[in-house]
Amino acid sequence: MEEIFNKKNIKTWSIIGSRATFGLFSLDLVKKEKDIIIVTADVSTSAGLDKFRKNFPNNFVDVGISEQNMIGVATGLTRMNYRVITTTFSPFQTLRCCEQIKVNMGYMKDKITMVGLASGLILGPLGFTHCSIEDIGVLRSIPNLSIISPADSLETAKSILASLNYKDSVYIRLTGGTPNPSIYEKDYKFEIGKGIIINRGDKIAIITNGAMVYNCIKASEILKKNNINPTIINMHTVKPLDEHIIIKESKNFDFIFTVEEHNIIGGLGSAVSEAMTKNNLKAKLVRLGIYDNYPKAGSYNHLKKKLNLDAEGISKSILNEIKNVI
Repeated sequence: MEEIFNKKNIKTWSIIGSRATFGLFSLDLVKKEKDIIIVTADVSTSAGLDKFRKNFPNNFVDVGISEQNMIGVATGLTRMNYRVITTTFSPFQTLRCCEQIKVNMGYMKDKITMVGLASGLILGPLGFTHCSIEDIGVLRSIPNLSIISPADSLETAKSILASLNYKDSVYIRLTGGTPNPSIYEKDYKFEIGKGIIINRGDKIAIITNGAMVYNCIKASEILKKNNINPTIINMHTVKPLDEHIIIKESKNFDFIFTVEEHNIIGGLGSAVSEAMTKNNLKAKLVRLGIYDNYPKAGSYNHLKKKLNLDAEGISKSILNEIKNVI
């Protein structure tokens, strides 16, 4: 599959965004991996899967708007030795299916890869019935389930491939819109459970994932003008968390910031906090994200700005926290 991760495809995936990348990558994937079946809940267009559905009808199942049944069907297929991907919009893929995920994937250990479309704040105009700021917190408490939040479209493709070959079920959380700015311009080593240092700095560390990785890179450009050069870590896997990189980096800094497009309760910040407490790490942890509330509906950019999750807001929050200290 390495030949698929070429510069032309990476550029195309960035332009079309993570959702469409999922559909386009699946076309290449099924040509080489004949045992893959994608099960959807009436979202073939939204998931970029229309060509997949037409060209590979034997590898595609649409259960209609019945998300809980989607998990049941996927469970049956995986017990028939197919590698199964399910997909629908994030709140319906996770919260609506939570009992089925717990019983079938967690308790019964049936292996499925779930792709949650449009997580975070991207569907802000539809309100918080469609936004998804609780999915990590809910699923992180279920055993035998891993969670990935890809930083860009290339990482989306690599997450899907890695998840299909991983020992446990995996939830892949897609954030951001179209286009999807590239964090990685060429192929790189991706491994579930291994964080990646994007920038090596010397004063503070920022641990982030999903679409927030790009915003944190832009925030770092603002911070550098204030003589703050942060280390940025793409913690694409929230579970299992890369505790090793947290232990190593915490020794170098007085401040660790987590930035996430999720409630600060139960998400990346909580996972990092647990790891730091477990390992008796002394750095001060500051969690940036959505502060346990449901804002009013609004556009993606409006919500990011309102919640201080755009580059300006992130940099401002960090500067306010470290003033008179660093």
